[in-house]
Amino acid sequence: MGKKTPLYDSHIEAGGKIVDFGGWDMPIHYGSQIKEHNAVREAAGMFDVSHMTIVDVRGPDATAYLQALLANDVAKLKETGKALYTGMLNQDGGVIDDLIVYRMDGWYRTVVNCATREKDLEWMTAHTKGFDISLTERPELAMIAVQGPEAISMVQKVQSEAAELIDSLKVFQGLAHHGWFFARTGYTGEDGLEIMVPQENAADFWTQLVEAGVQPCGLGARDTLRLEAGMNLYGNDMDESTSPLAAGMGWTIAWEPTDRDFIGRAALEQEKAAGTPMKQVGLVLETRGVMRSHQRVVAGSGEGEVTSGTFSPTLQCSIAIARVPADTGDTAQVDLRGKLTDVSVIKLPFVRNGKKLF
Repeated sequence: MGKKTPLYDSHIEAGGKIVDFGGWDMPIHYGSQIKEHNAVREAAGMFDVSHMTIVDVRGPDATAYLQALLANDVAKLKETGKALYTGMLNQDGGVIDDLIVYRMDGWYRTVVNCATREKDLEWMTAHTKGFDISLTERPELAMIAVQGPEAISMVQKVQSEAAELIDSLKVFQGLAHHGWFFARTGYTGEDGLEIMVPQENAADFWTQLVEAGVQPCGLGARDTLRLEAGMNLYGNDMDESTSPLAAGMGWTIAWEPTDRDFIGRAALEQEKAAGTPMKQVGLVLETRGVMRSHQRVVAGSGEGEVTSGTFSPTLQCSIAIARVPADTGDTAQVDLRGKLTDVSVIKLPFVRNGKKLF
């Protein structure tokens, strides 16, 4: 038996097919993964993401601590609630986890992946030495992501008292409201909200959203949506043996100021100077077949591999994220059951706000 979120009974009532995900019992779909995917692209869908780990960082040294711990620089966050996406790296420049950090009033809120919770907390705790800070996990908060072109208006209908605050949110900003936290972030390539809500209110809120017309969505649709949006999945597209420079995360590294010595910086500077041998790209297969993780890619002056692959419901063809030699051009070949098959190489993402981008 895995761990259960406060919405487990709601998933069962809605006919959710439950699978193990990082030690949690989570719904993979509620009958039709395609229907759920399309609901997010066309109207609004919602996901239980209560398995994510929320860790608050407080204390006089909170900023300095996070500047040392993370590859991106929290000093860039100038206003309350503003968020940034970053990698937390090891000394070799490998990705321990990718996470979001929100600047709060004099403190920070971080959201890390469920499958990496133990090692993340261990790493974060191990590096508190010399900093006057406290780390507080917030398991009493559930988390629901509502995504799609109609997501924000549907949440405002259900949470009318927070409508004005939701209206004020800029993209990648989150603000607190009477013990709830509304963030204009997501993992689907659509606009929407990720809402942290006290556990005891989660099931009622979920039911109200269903009644407002929001489609419950499982992990299956979450994966096809994030892949279309060109977003990395930890453990697939990067891990502790992968540099952010090779995983399409170069933009999340804050090189300035040059005297900010974050963990992994020296290794990344060395790699940057030598030239990163691999890069992350998108692959499109117009013919029959579906690309999957770990398939061999023949490209440029050598070989790479598919890190995430699927059939795209929006594009009606197979797409993949791959790590390939840095000199790869516009075409490559993927080994599909022993046959090298031609694919197009594109710059990620494939889809954003429901529209094809290549």
